[in-house]
Amino acid sequence: MLIGELSRRSGVHAHQLRYYEAQGLLEPDRGTSGYRQYAADAILTVTQIRKLLEAGLSTQEIGFLLPCANGAVPEFEPCPELLDALRARLHGLDERIDTLTRSRRALHDYIDATERRESVHYPRCDSTAPGPTPQ
Repeated sequence: MLIGELSRRSGVHAHQLRYYEAQGLLEPDRGTSGYRQYAADAILTVTQIRKLLEAGLSTQEIGFLLPCANGAVPEFEPCPELLDALRARLHGLDERIDTLTRSRRALHDYIDATERRESVHYPRCDSTAPGPTPQ
């Protein structure tokens, strides 16, 4: 099938499919006309790529895991390298969550401390004064 058909059937834009190809995740054949020709199983591969991206994996990590993937979920053939890679990624996510949780707690503490203080007008805190605005 051509890239337009794969795009329609998978729900992924053609430019994204070309990106997957550039990352080594999809390998279409080239017809005599030079057009990309995708096998029928490319739909499953695209589904697997999307699921792995949704899990927060990089295209480099996906390139490592994809050959072991089975089905649309995807499930994987068990191997120590694969489990090590998934566990390392999960550990990284846990660390990010911990960091974000600490940041969130600190912001709540700053807000609480500021709200408890007596309201006093400070020109540098005047919202009409020129200066950076909170985002």
